Amino acid sequence: MTPDWSELDRELAHWQEAGMTLPLWWRDDDAMSHSTELERLAALAEELDLPVHLAVIPQGVTPDLSRFVAERPLLIPVVHGWAHQNHAPAGEKKAEFGAHRPLEELLDDAERGLASLQEMFGSGLRPMFVPPWNRISPEMMTWLAGAGYTAVSTFTPRTAAKPAPGLLRVNTHLDPIDWKRGRSLVPPEQLIAQAARQLRDRRLGEADNAEPYGLLTHHLVHDEAVWTFTAALAKRLLNGPGEAWIYDERMS
Repeated sequence: MTPDWSELDRELAHWQEAGMTLPLWWRDDDAMSHSTELERLAALAEELDLPVHLAVIPQGVTPDLSRFVAERPLLIPVVHGWAHQNHAPAGEKKAEFGAHRPLEELLDDAERGLASLQEMFGSGLRPMFVPPWNRISPEMMTWLAGAGYTAVSTFTPRTAAKPAPGLLRVNTHLDPIDWKRGRSLVPPEQLIAQAARQLRDRRLGEADNAEPYGLLTHHLVHDEAVWTFTAALAKRLLNGPGEAWIYDERMS
């Protein structure tokens, strides 16, 4: 069944009438190696002409990933924690960099992740920290810049553009995967309504439109429904007020 895009289309028309632009960015998590799924992600990025900020797990990364990324300028590697290992106690939400370990351990792992990926990707790596499961200790946030990072990214609209000196926060806002029910696509009407609501809040000044609007994907677990919806949504946004955004550390 073809999704009903009319609610989002109406909102995009309001943006066009107001002469507004939407900074649009794309983050894809859990990359470790070259795969057929990654090839499909790269092909979609080229089709859309929309860069993908590829959140790479440092401990599990393999050299073939750096070779693949080096030949595809629309794939922008960033740091996805260290090992994507849960340290939260049983019964709590998963987190690798939550307040469950000493701050020194958190920073050591963050520094180790940055150093290892800088060695692998060189100047192509952007010093953006993406904590697994989008959870991070508030105390750690204040020290990330000292660990070599210039940006941090989690999920949901940010409350502050710079949570600490020298650190820019750029979150993601829409995840099409239904993680709790089968890992296929969230009902399209729900995603369309969410996107329309988020854009309306930005247009009316109730949310920060200076923060790039972030699409969050996970290429390794996509089924056809997720791939199809992601492509259709991105095309609609780019054909409307959306303008592709890429992180540059000089923004921090």
